Amino acid sequence: MKASLTNPIFVALDVDTADQAIELIRQTRAFVGGFKVGPRLALRFGEPLLKEIARHGSMFVDNKYFDIPNTMLSAVRASFEVGATFCTVHALAGREALSQLAELEAELCKIRPFRILAITVLTSFKQDTLPPMLTKISIAEQTTQLAKLVIDSGLSGLVCSPDEVESLRKLFPEAYLVTPGVRLSGEDRGDQNRVSDPVTALKRGSSALVVGRPIYESLEPAKAAKFYYEEIQKA
Repeated sequence: MKASLTNPIFVALDVDTADQAIELIRQTRAFVGGFKVGPRLALRFGEPLLKEIARHGSMFVDNKYFDIPNTMLSAVRASFEVGATFCTVHALAGREALSQLAELEAELCKIRPFRILAITVLTSFKQDTLPPMLTKISIAEQTTQLAKLVIDSGLSGLVCSPDEVESLRKLFPEAYLVTPGVRLSGEDRGDQNRVSDPVTALKRGSSALVVGRPIYESLEPAKAAKFYYEEIQKA
């Protein structure tokens, strides 16, 4: 069985210490479906912290693996072994890697629910800030092409911005679409450029949302997470 969330909010644990991460989990776990952790914590605190996070709920290891197929397979397997329910790879890794990852996902799903999520185009990009070799193709078209590659390779999990999620949902109705770049109206975008509010993202077709700074930078993370949770009930 491939993993999914009953509550579609992942809170990003983009903090600097293990104590901060566990406290953020403690304050928000009643209002979110899972916890996203990346290199910022994983490289500092490693396996013990990741296993502790996984003990509290669905863990989304967001290291965005992009390498030769064998290295990606090993990294995904290691993520699963420390307790990940979700993990990310780059769709740009290509068909050979993605097809092998689909086989690995199927193998791991026989043990427990697990899903590989393929990154399309990062939400921090705008058309004029893409790498030079990619500027001739619109972000929307790049996202569609990468999504088709992922789906054709046997995976069903995709990460895309709120701008592309509606078109991907129409093209790939069975896909699991994770949307970062979620902000309430009036909140600071930070370095995110392609964003929307949570209700709009869900109505456009998002399966799950990633919310970071609006929660972990809040003076009251529990209150902020609760507000997001209440907002998504409108969708």
